[in-house]
Amino acid sequence: MTPADLSRTVLHAVRRAVDEDALRAPVPARVRVERTRPGGSGDYACAVALQLAGPAALPALEVARILRERVAAEPGVGRVEITGPGFLSFTLDAPAESDRAVLAAVREQGLAYGHGGALGDEIHQLHHAREVRAAVTAQAVFRLLVAQGARGRTTCEQAPDPDWARLGVTVDAYGTPPTPLTEIRPVPAGATAGELLERLGPDAARWGLLRAAGHDRAALGPELLVQGEANPLFRVRYAHARARALTRGATALGFTAEAAPYGESPAPYGASAAPTATAAYDAAARPLLDLLADHPGVLLAGARHRAPDRVARQLEAVAHAFFDFHDSCPPLPAGDEKPSAAHRARLAIAEAAGTVLAGGLSLLGIRAPEHL
Repeated sequence: MTPADLSRTVLHAVRRAVDEDALRAPVPARVRVERTRPGGSGDYACAVALQLAGPAALPALEVARILRERVAAEPGVGRVEITGPGFLSFTLDAPAESDRAVLAAVREQGLAYGHGGALGDEIHQLHHAREVRAAVTAQAVFRLLVAQGARGRTTCEQAPDPDWARLGVTVDAYGTPPTPLTEIRPVPAGATAGELLERLGPDAARWGLLRAAGHDRAALGPELLVQGEANPLFRVRYAHARARALTRGATALGFTAEAAPYGESPAPYGASAAPTATAAYDAAARPLLDLLADHPGVLLAGARHRAPDRVARQLEAVAHAFFDFHDSCPPLPAGDEKPSAAHRARLAIAEAAGTVLAGGLSLLGIRAPEHL
C-alpha cells in the first residue's frame, strides 16, 4: 500500500462513518498522511480525527476510535493505533506485500506513476514576469498541477521571449489577466533564455533553473555539464540509463524482472547462506523502495506548494539509493552465475527506479536518455 493508497483508504473510512451515521461531519476533499516522525508509532500518521472533531461535535479521541475500526479492516493495513490527542498511527502489512504493490503500480502506470486526481476540483492561472526562470518554473508547476488533475493556464506580464520555446515553455496569454491568479516569481536567473541555451543547452538549463527553491538563487554554472557523479543532473540521468541497460542485459541473458516476495530467501544462496544474504538485500533495497513508495506524495506536494525543486531533490535521492542498491545487490548475474529469483526481484526494483526517474524528469521538461 502506497501513501496515496492509505490516504484514499482513510478518506473511504470517513465516508463510511458518515454514511452509517456514526459520524456527523462534512467529508473532507482529501486526507493527508505523513511518515511517522522519529520516536513515533507506526509507519504513517494522520490528524484527520482532530480535523473532524469540531464539525462532528465529538472529542477527537472518539472520532479516532470511530475511524480506527473502519480503517483497520482494510486490506494492506496491519495495525491502527490512537496516539496523543487523537492522531491515527498506521502500521502497514508486511513489507513484502506493500513493496509488491508499489512495484506493480510503477509497472502498470509507467511514467504516470504518482499522477492522480487529488486536485481535480482546482483551476489555476499561473502568472509570471517576462523572465526565463519565472517562465520555466511556471511551466513546471503547471505540469505538476495537471498531473494531479487540476486545470488552468499560464500567463505572462508581457509578450514571451521567442527563445522560451526552445526551453519547452509556452504561454497561453500575456498582459494583465483577470484575478484570481497565482504569481510565480522566483529569484531571477540573471541571464536570458538565449544565453542559457548557448552555454548549457535546454536540459541542463532547465535543471539549473528548477533545482533550487524559488527563494534561492539558481546555480547556472558549467558544473551542470560535468559528466560525473558530482553533478546531480548527470547522476539522475545516468541512474536512469543504467536501469535501462540492466533491462537490456537481462534480455540478452534470457530473463525478465519479477516482483518476487520481498524478504524471502533468494534462490541462489542455498539454505545456509540465505539469512545473511537476505539481510543484506533488505538493508540495500529498503531506502530505494521507500523512496519509490513516497514518490506520489512528493509529486502532489510539489504541485500544492508550487515547488518543482521538491521533485528534483526526490530524483536525486532516488538516484543515490539506486546506485547503493545496485552496488550491493547486482541485478545481473556475474561470471558463470545463473539468473535466479533474486536477480529477477532486484531487476524489478531497478526497473521501477528507472521509470520513476524518467517520469520525474519528464514532469520537469528534461529528457531521460536511454544511453549516456
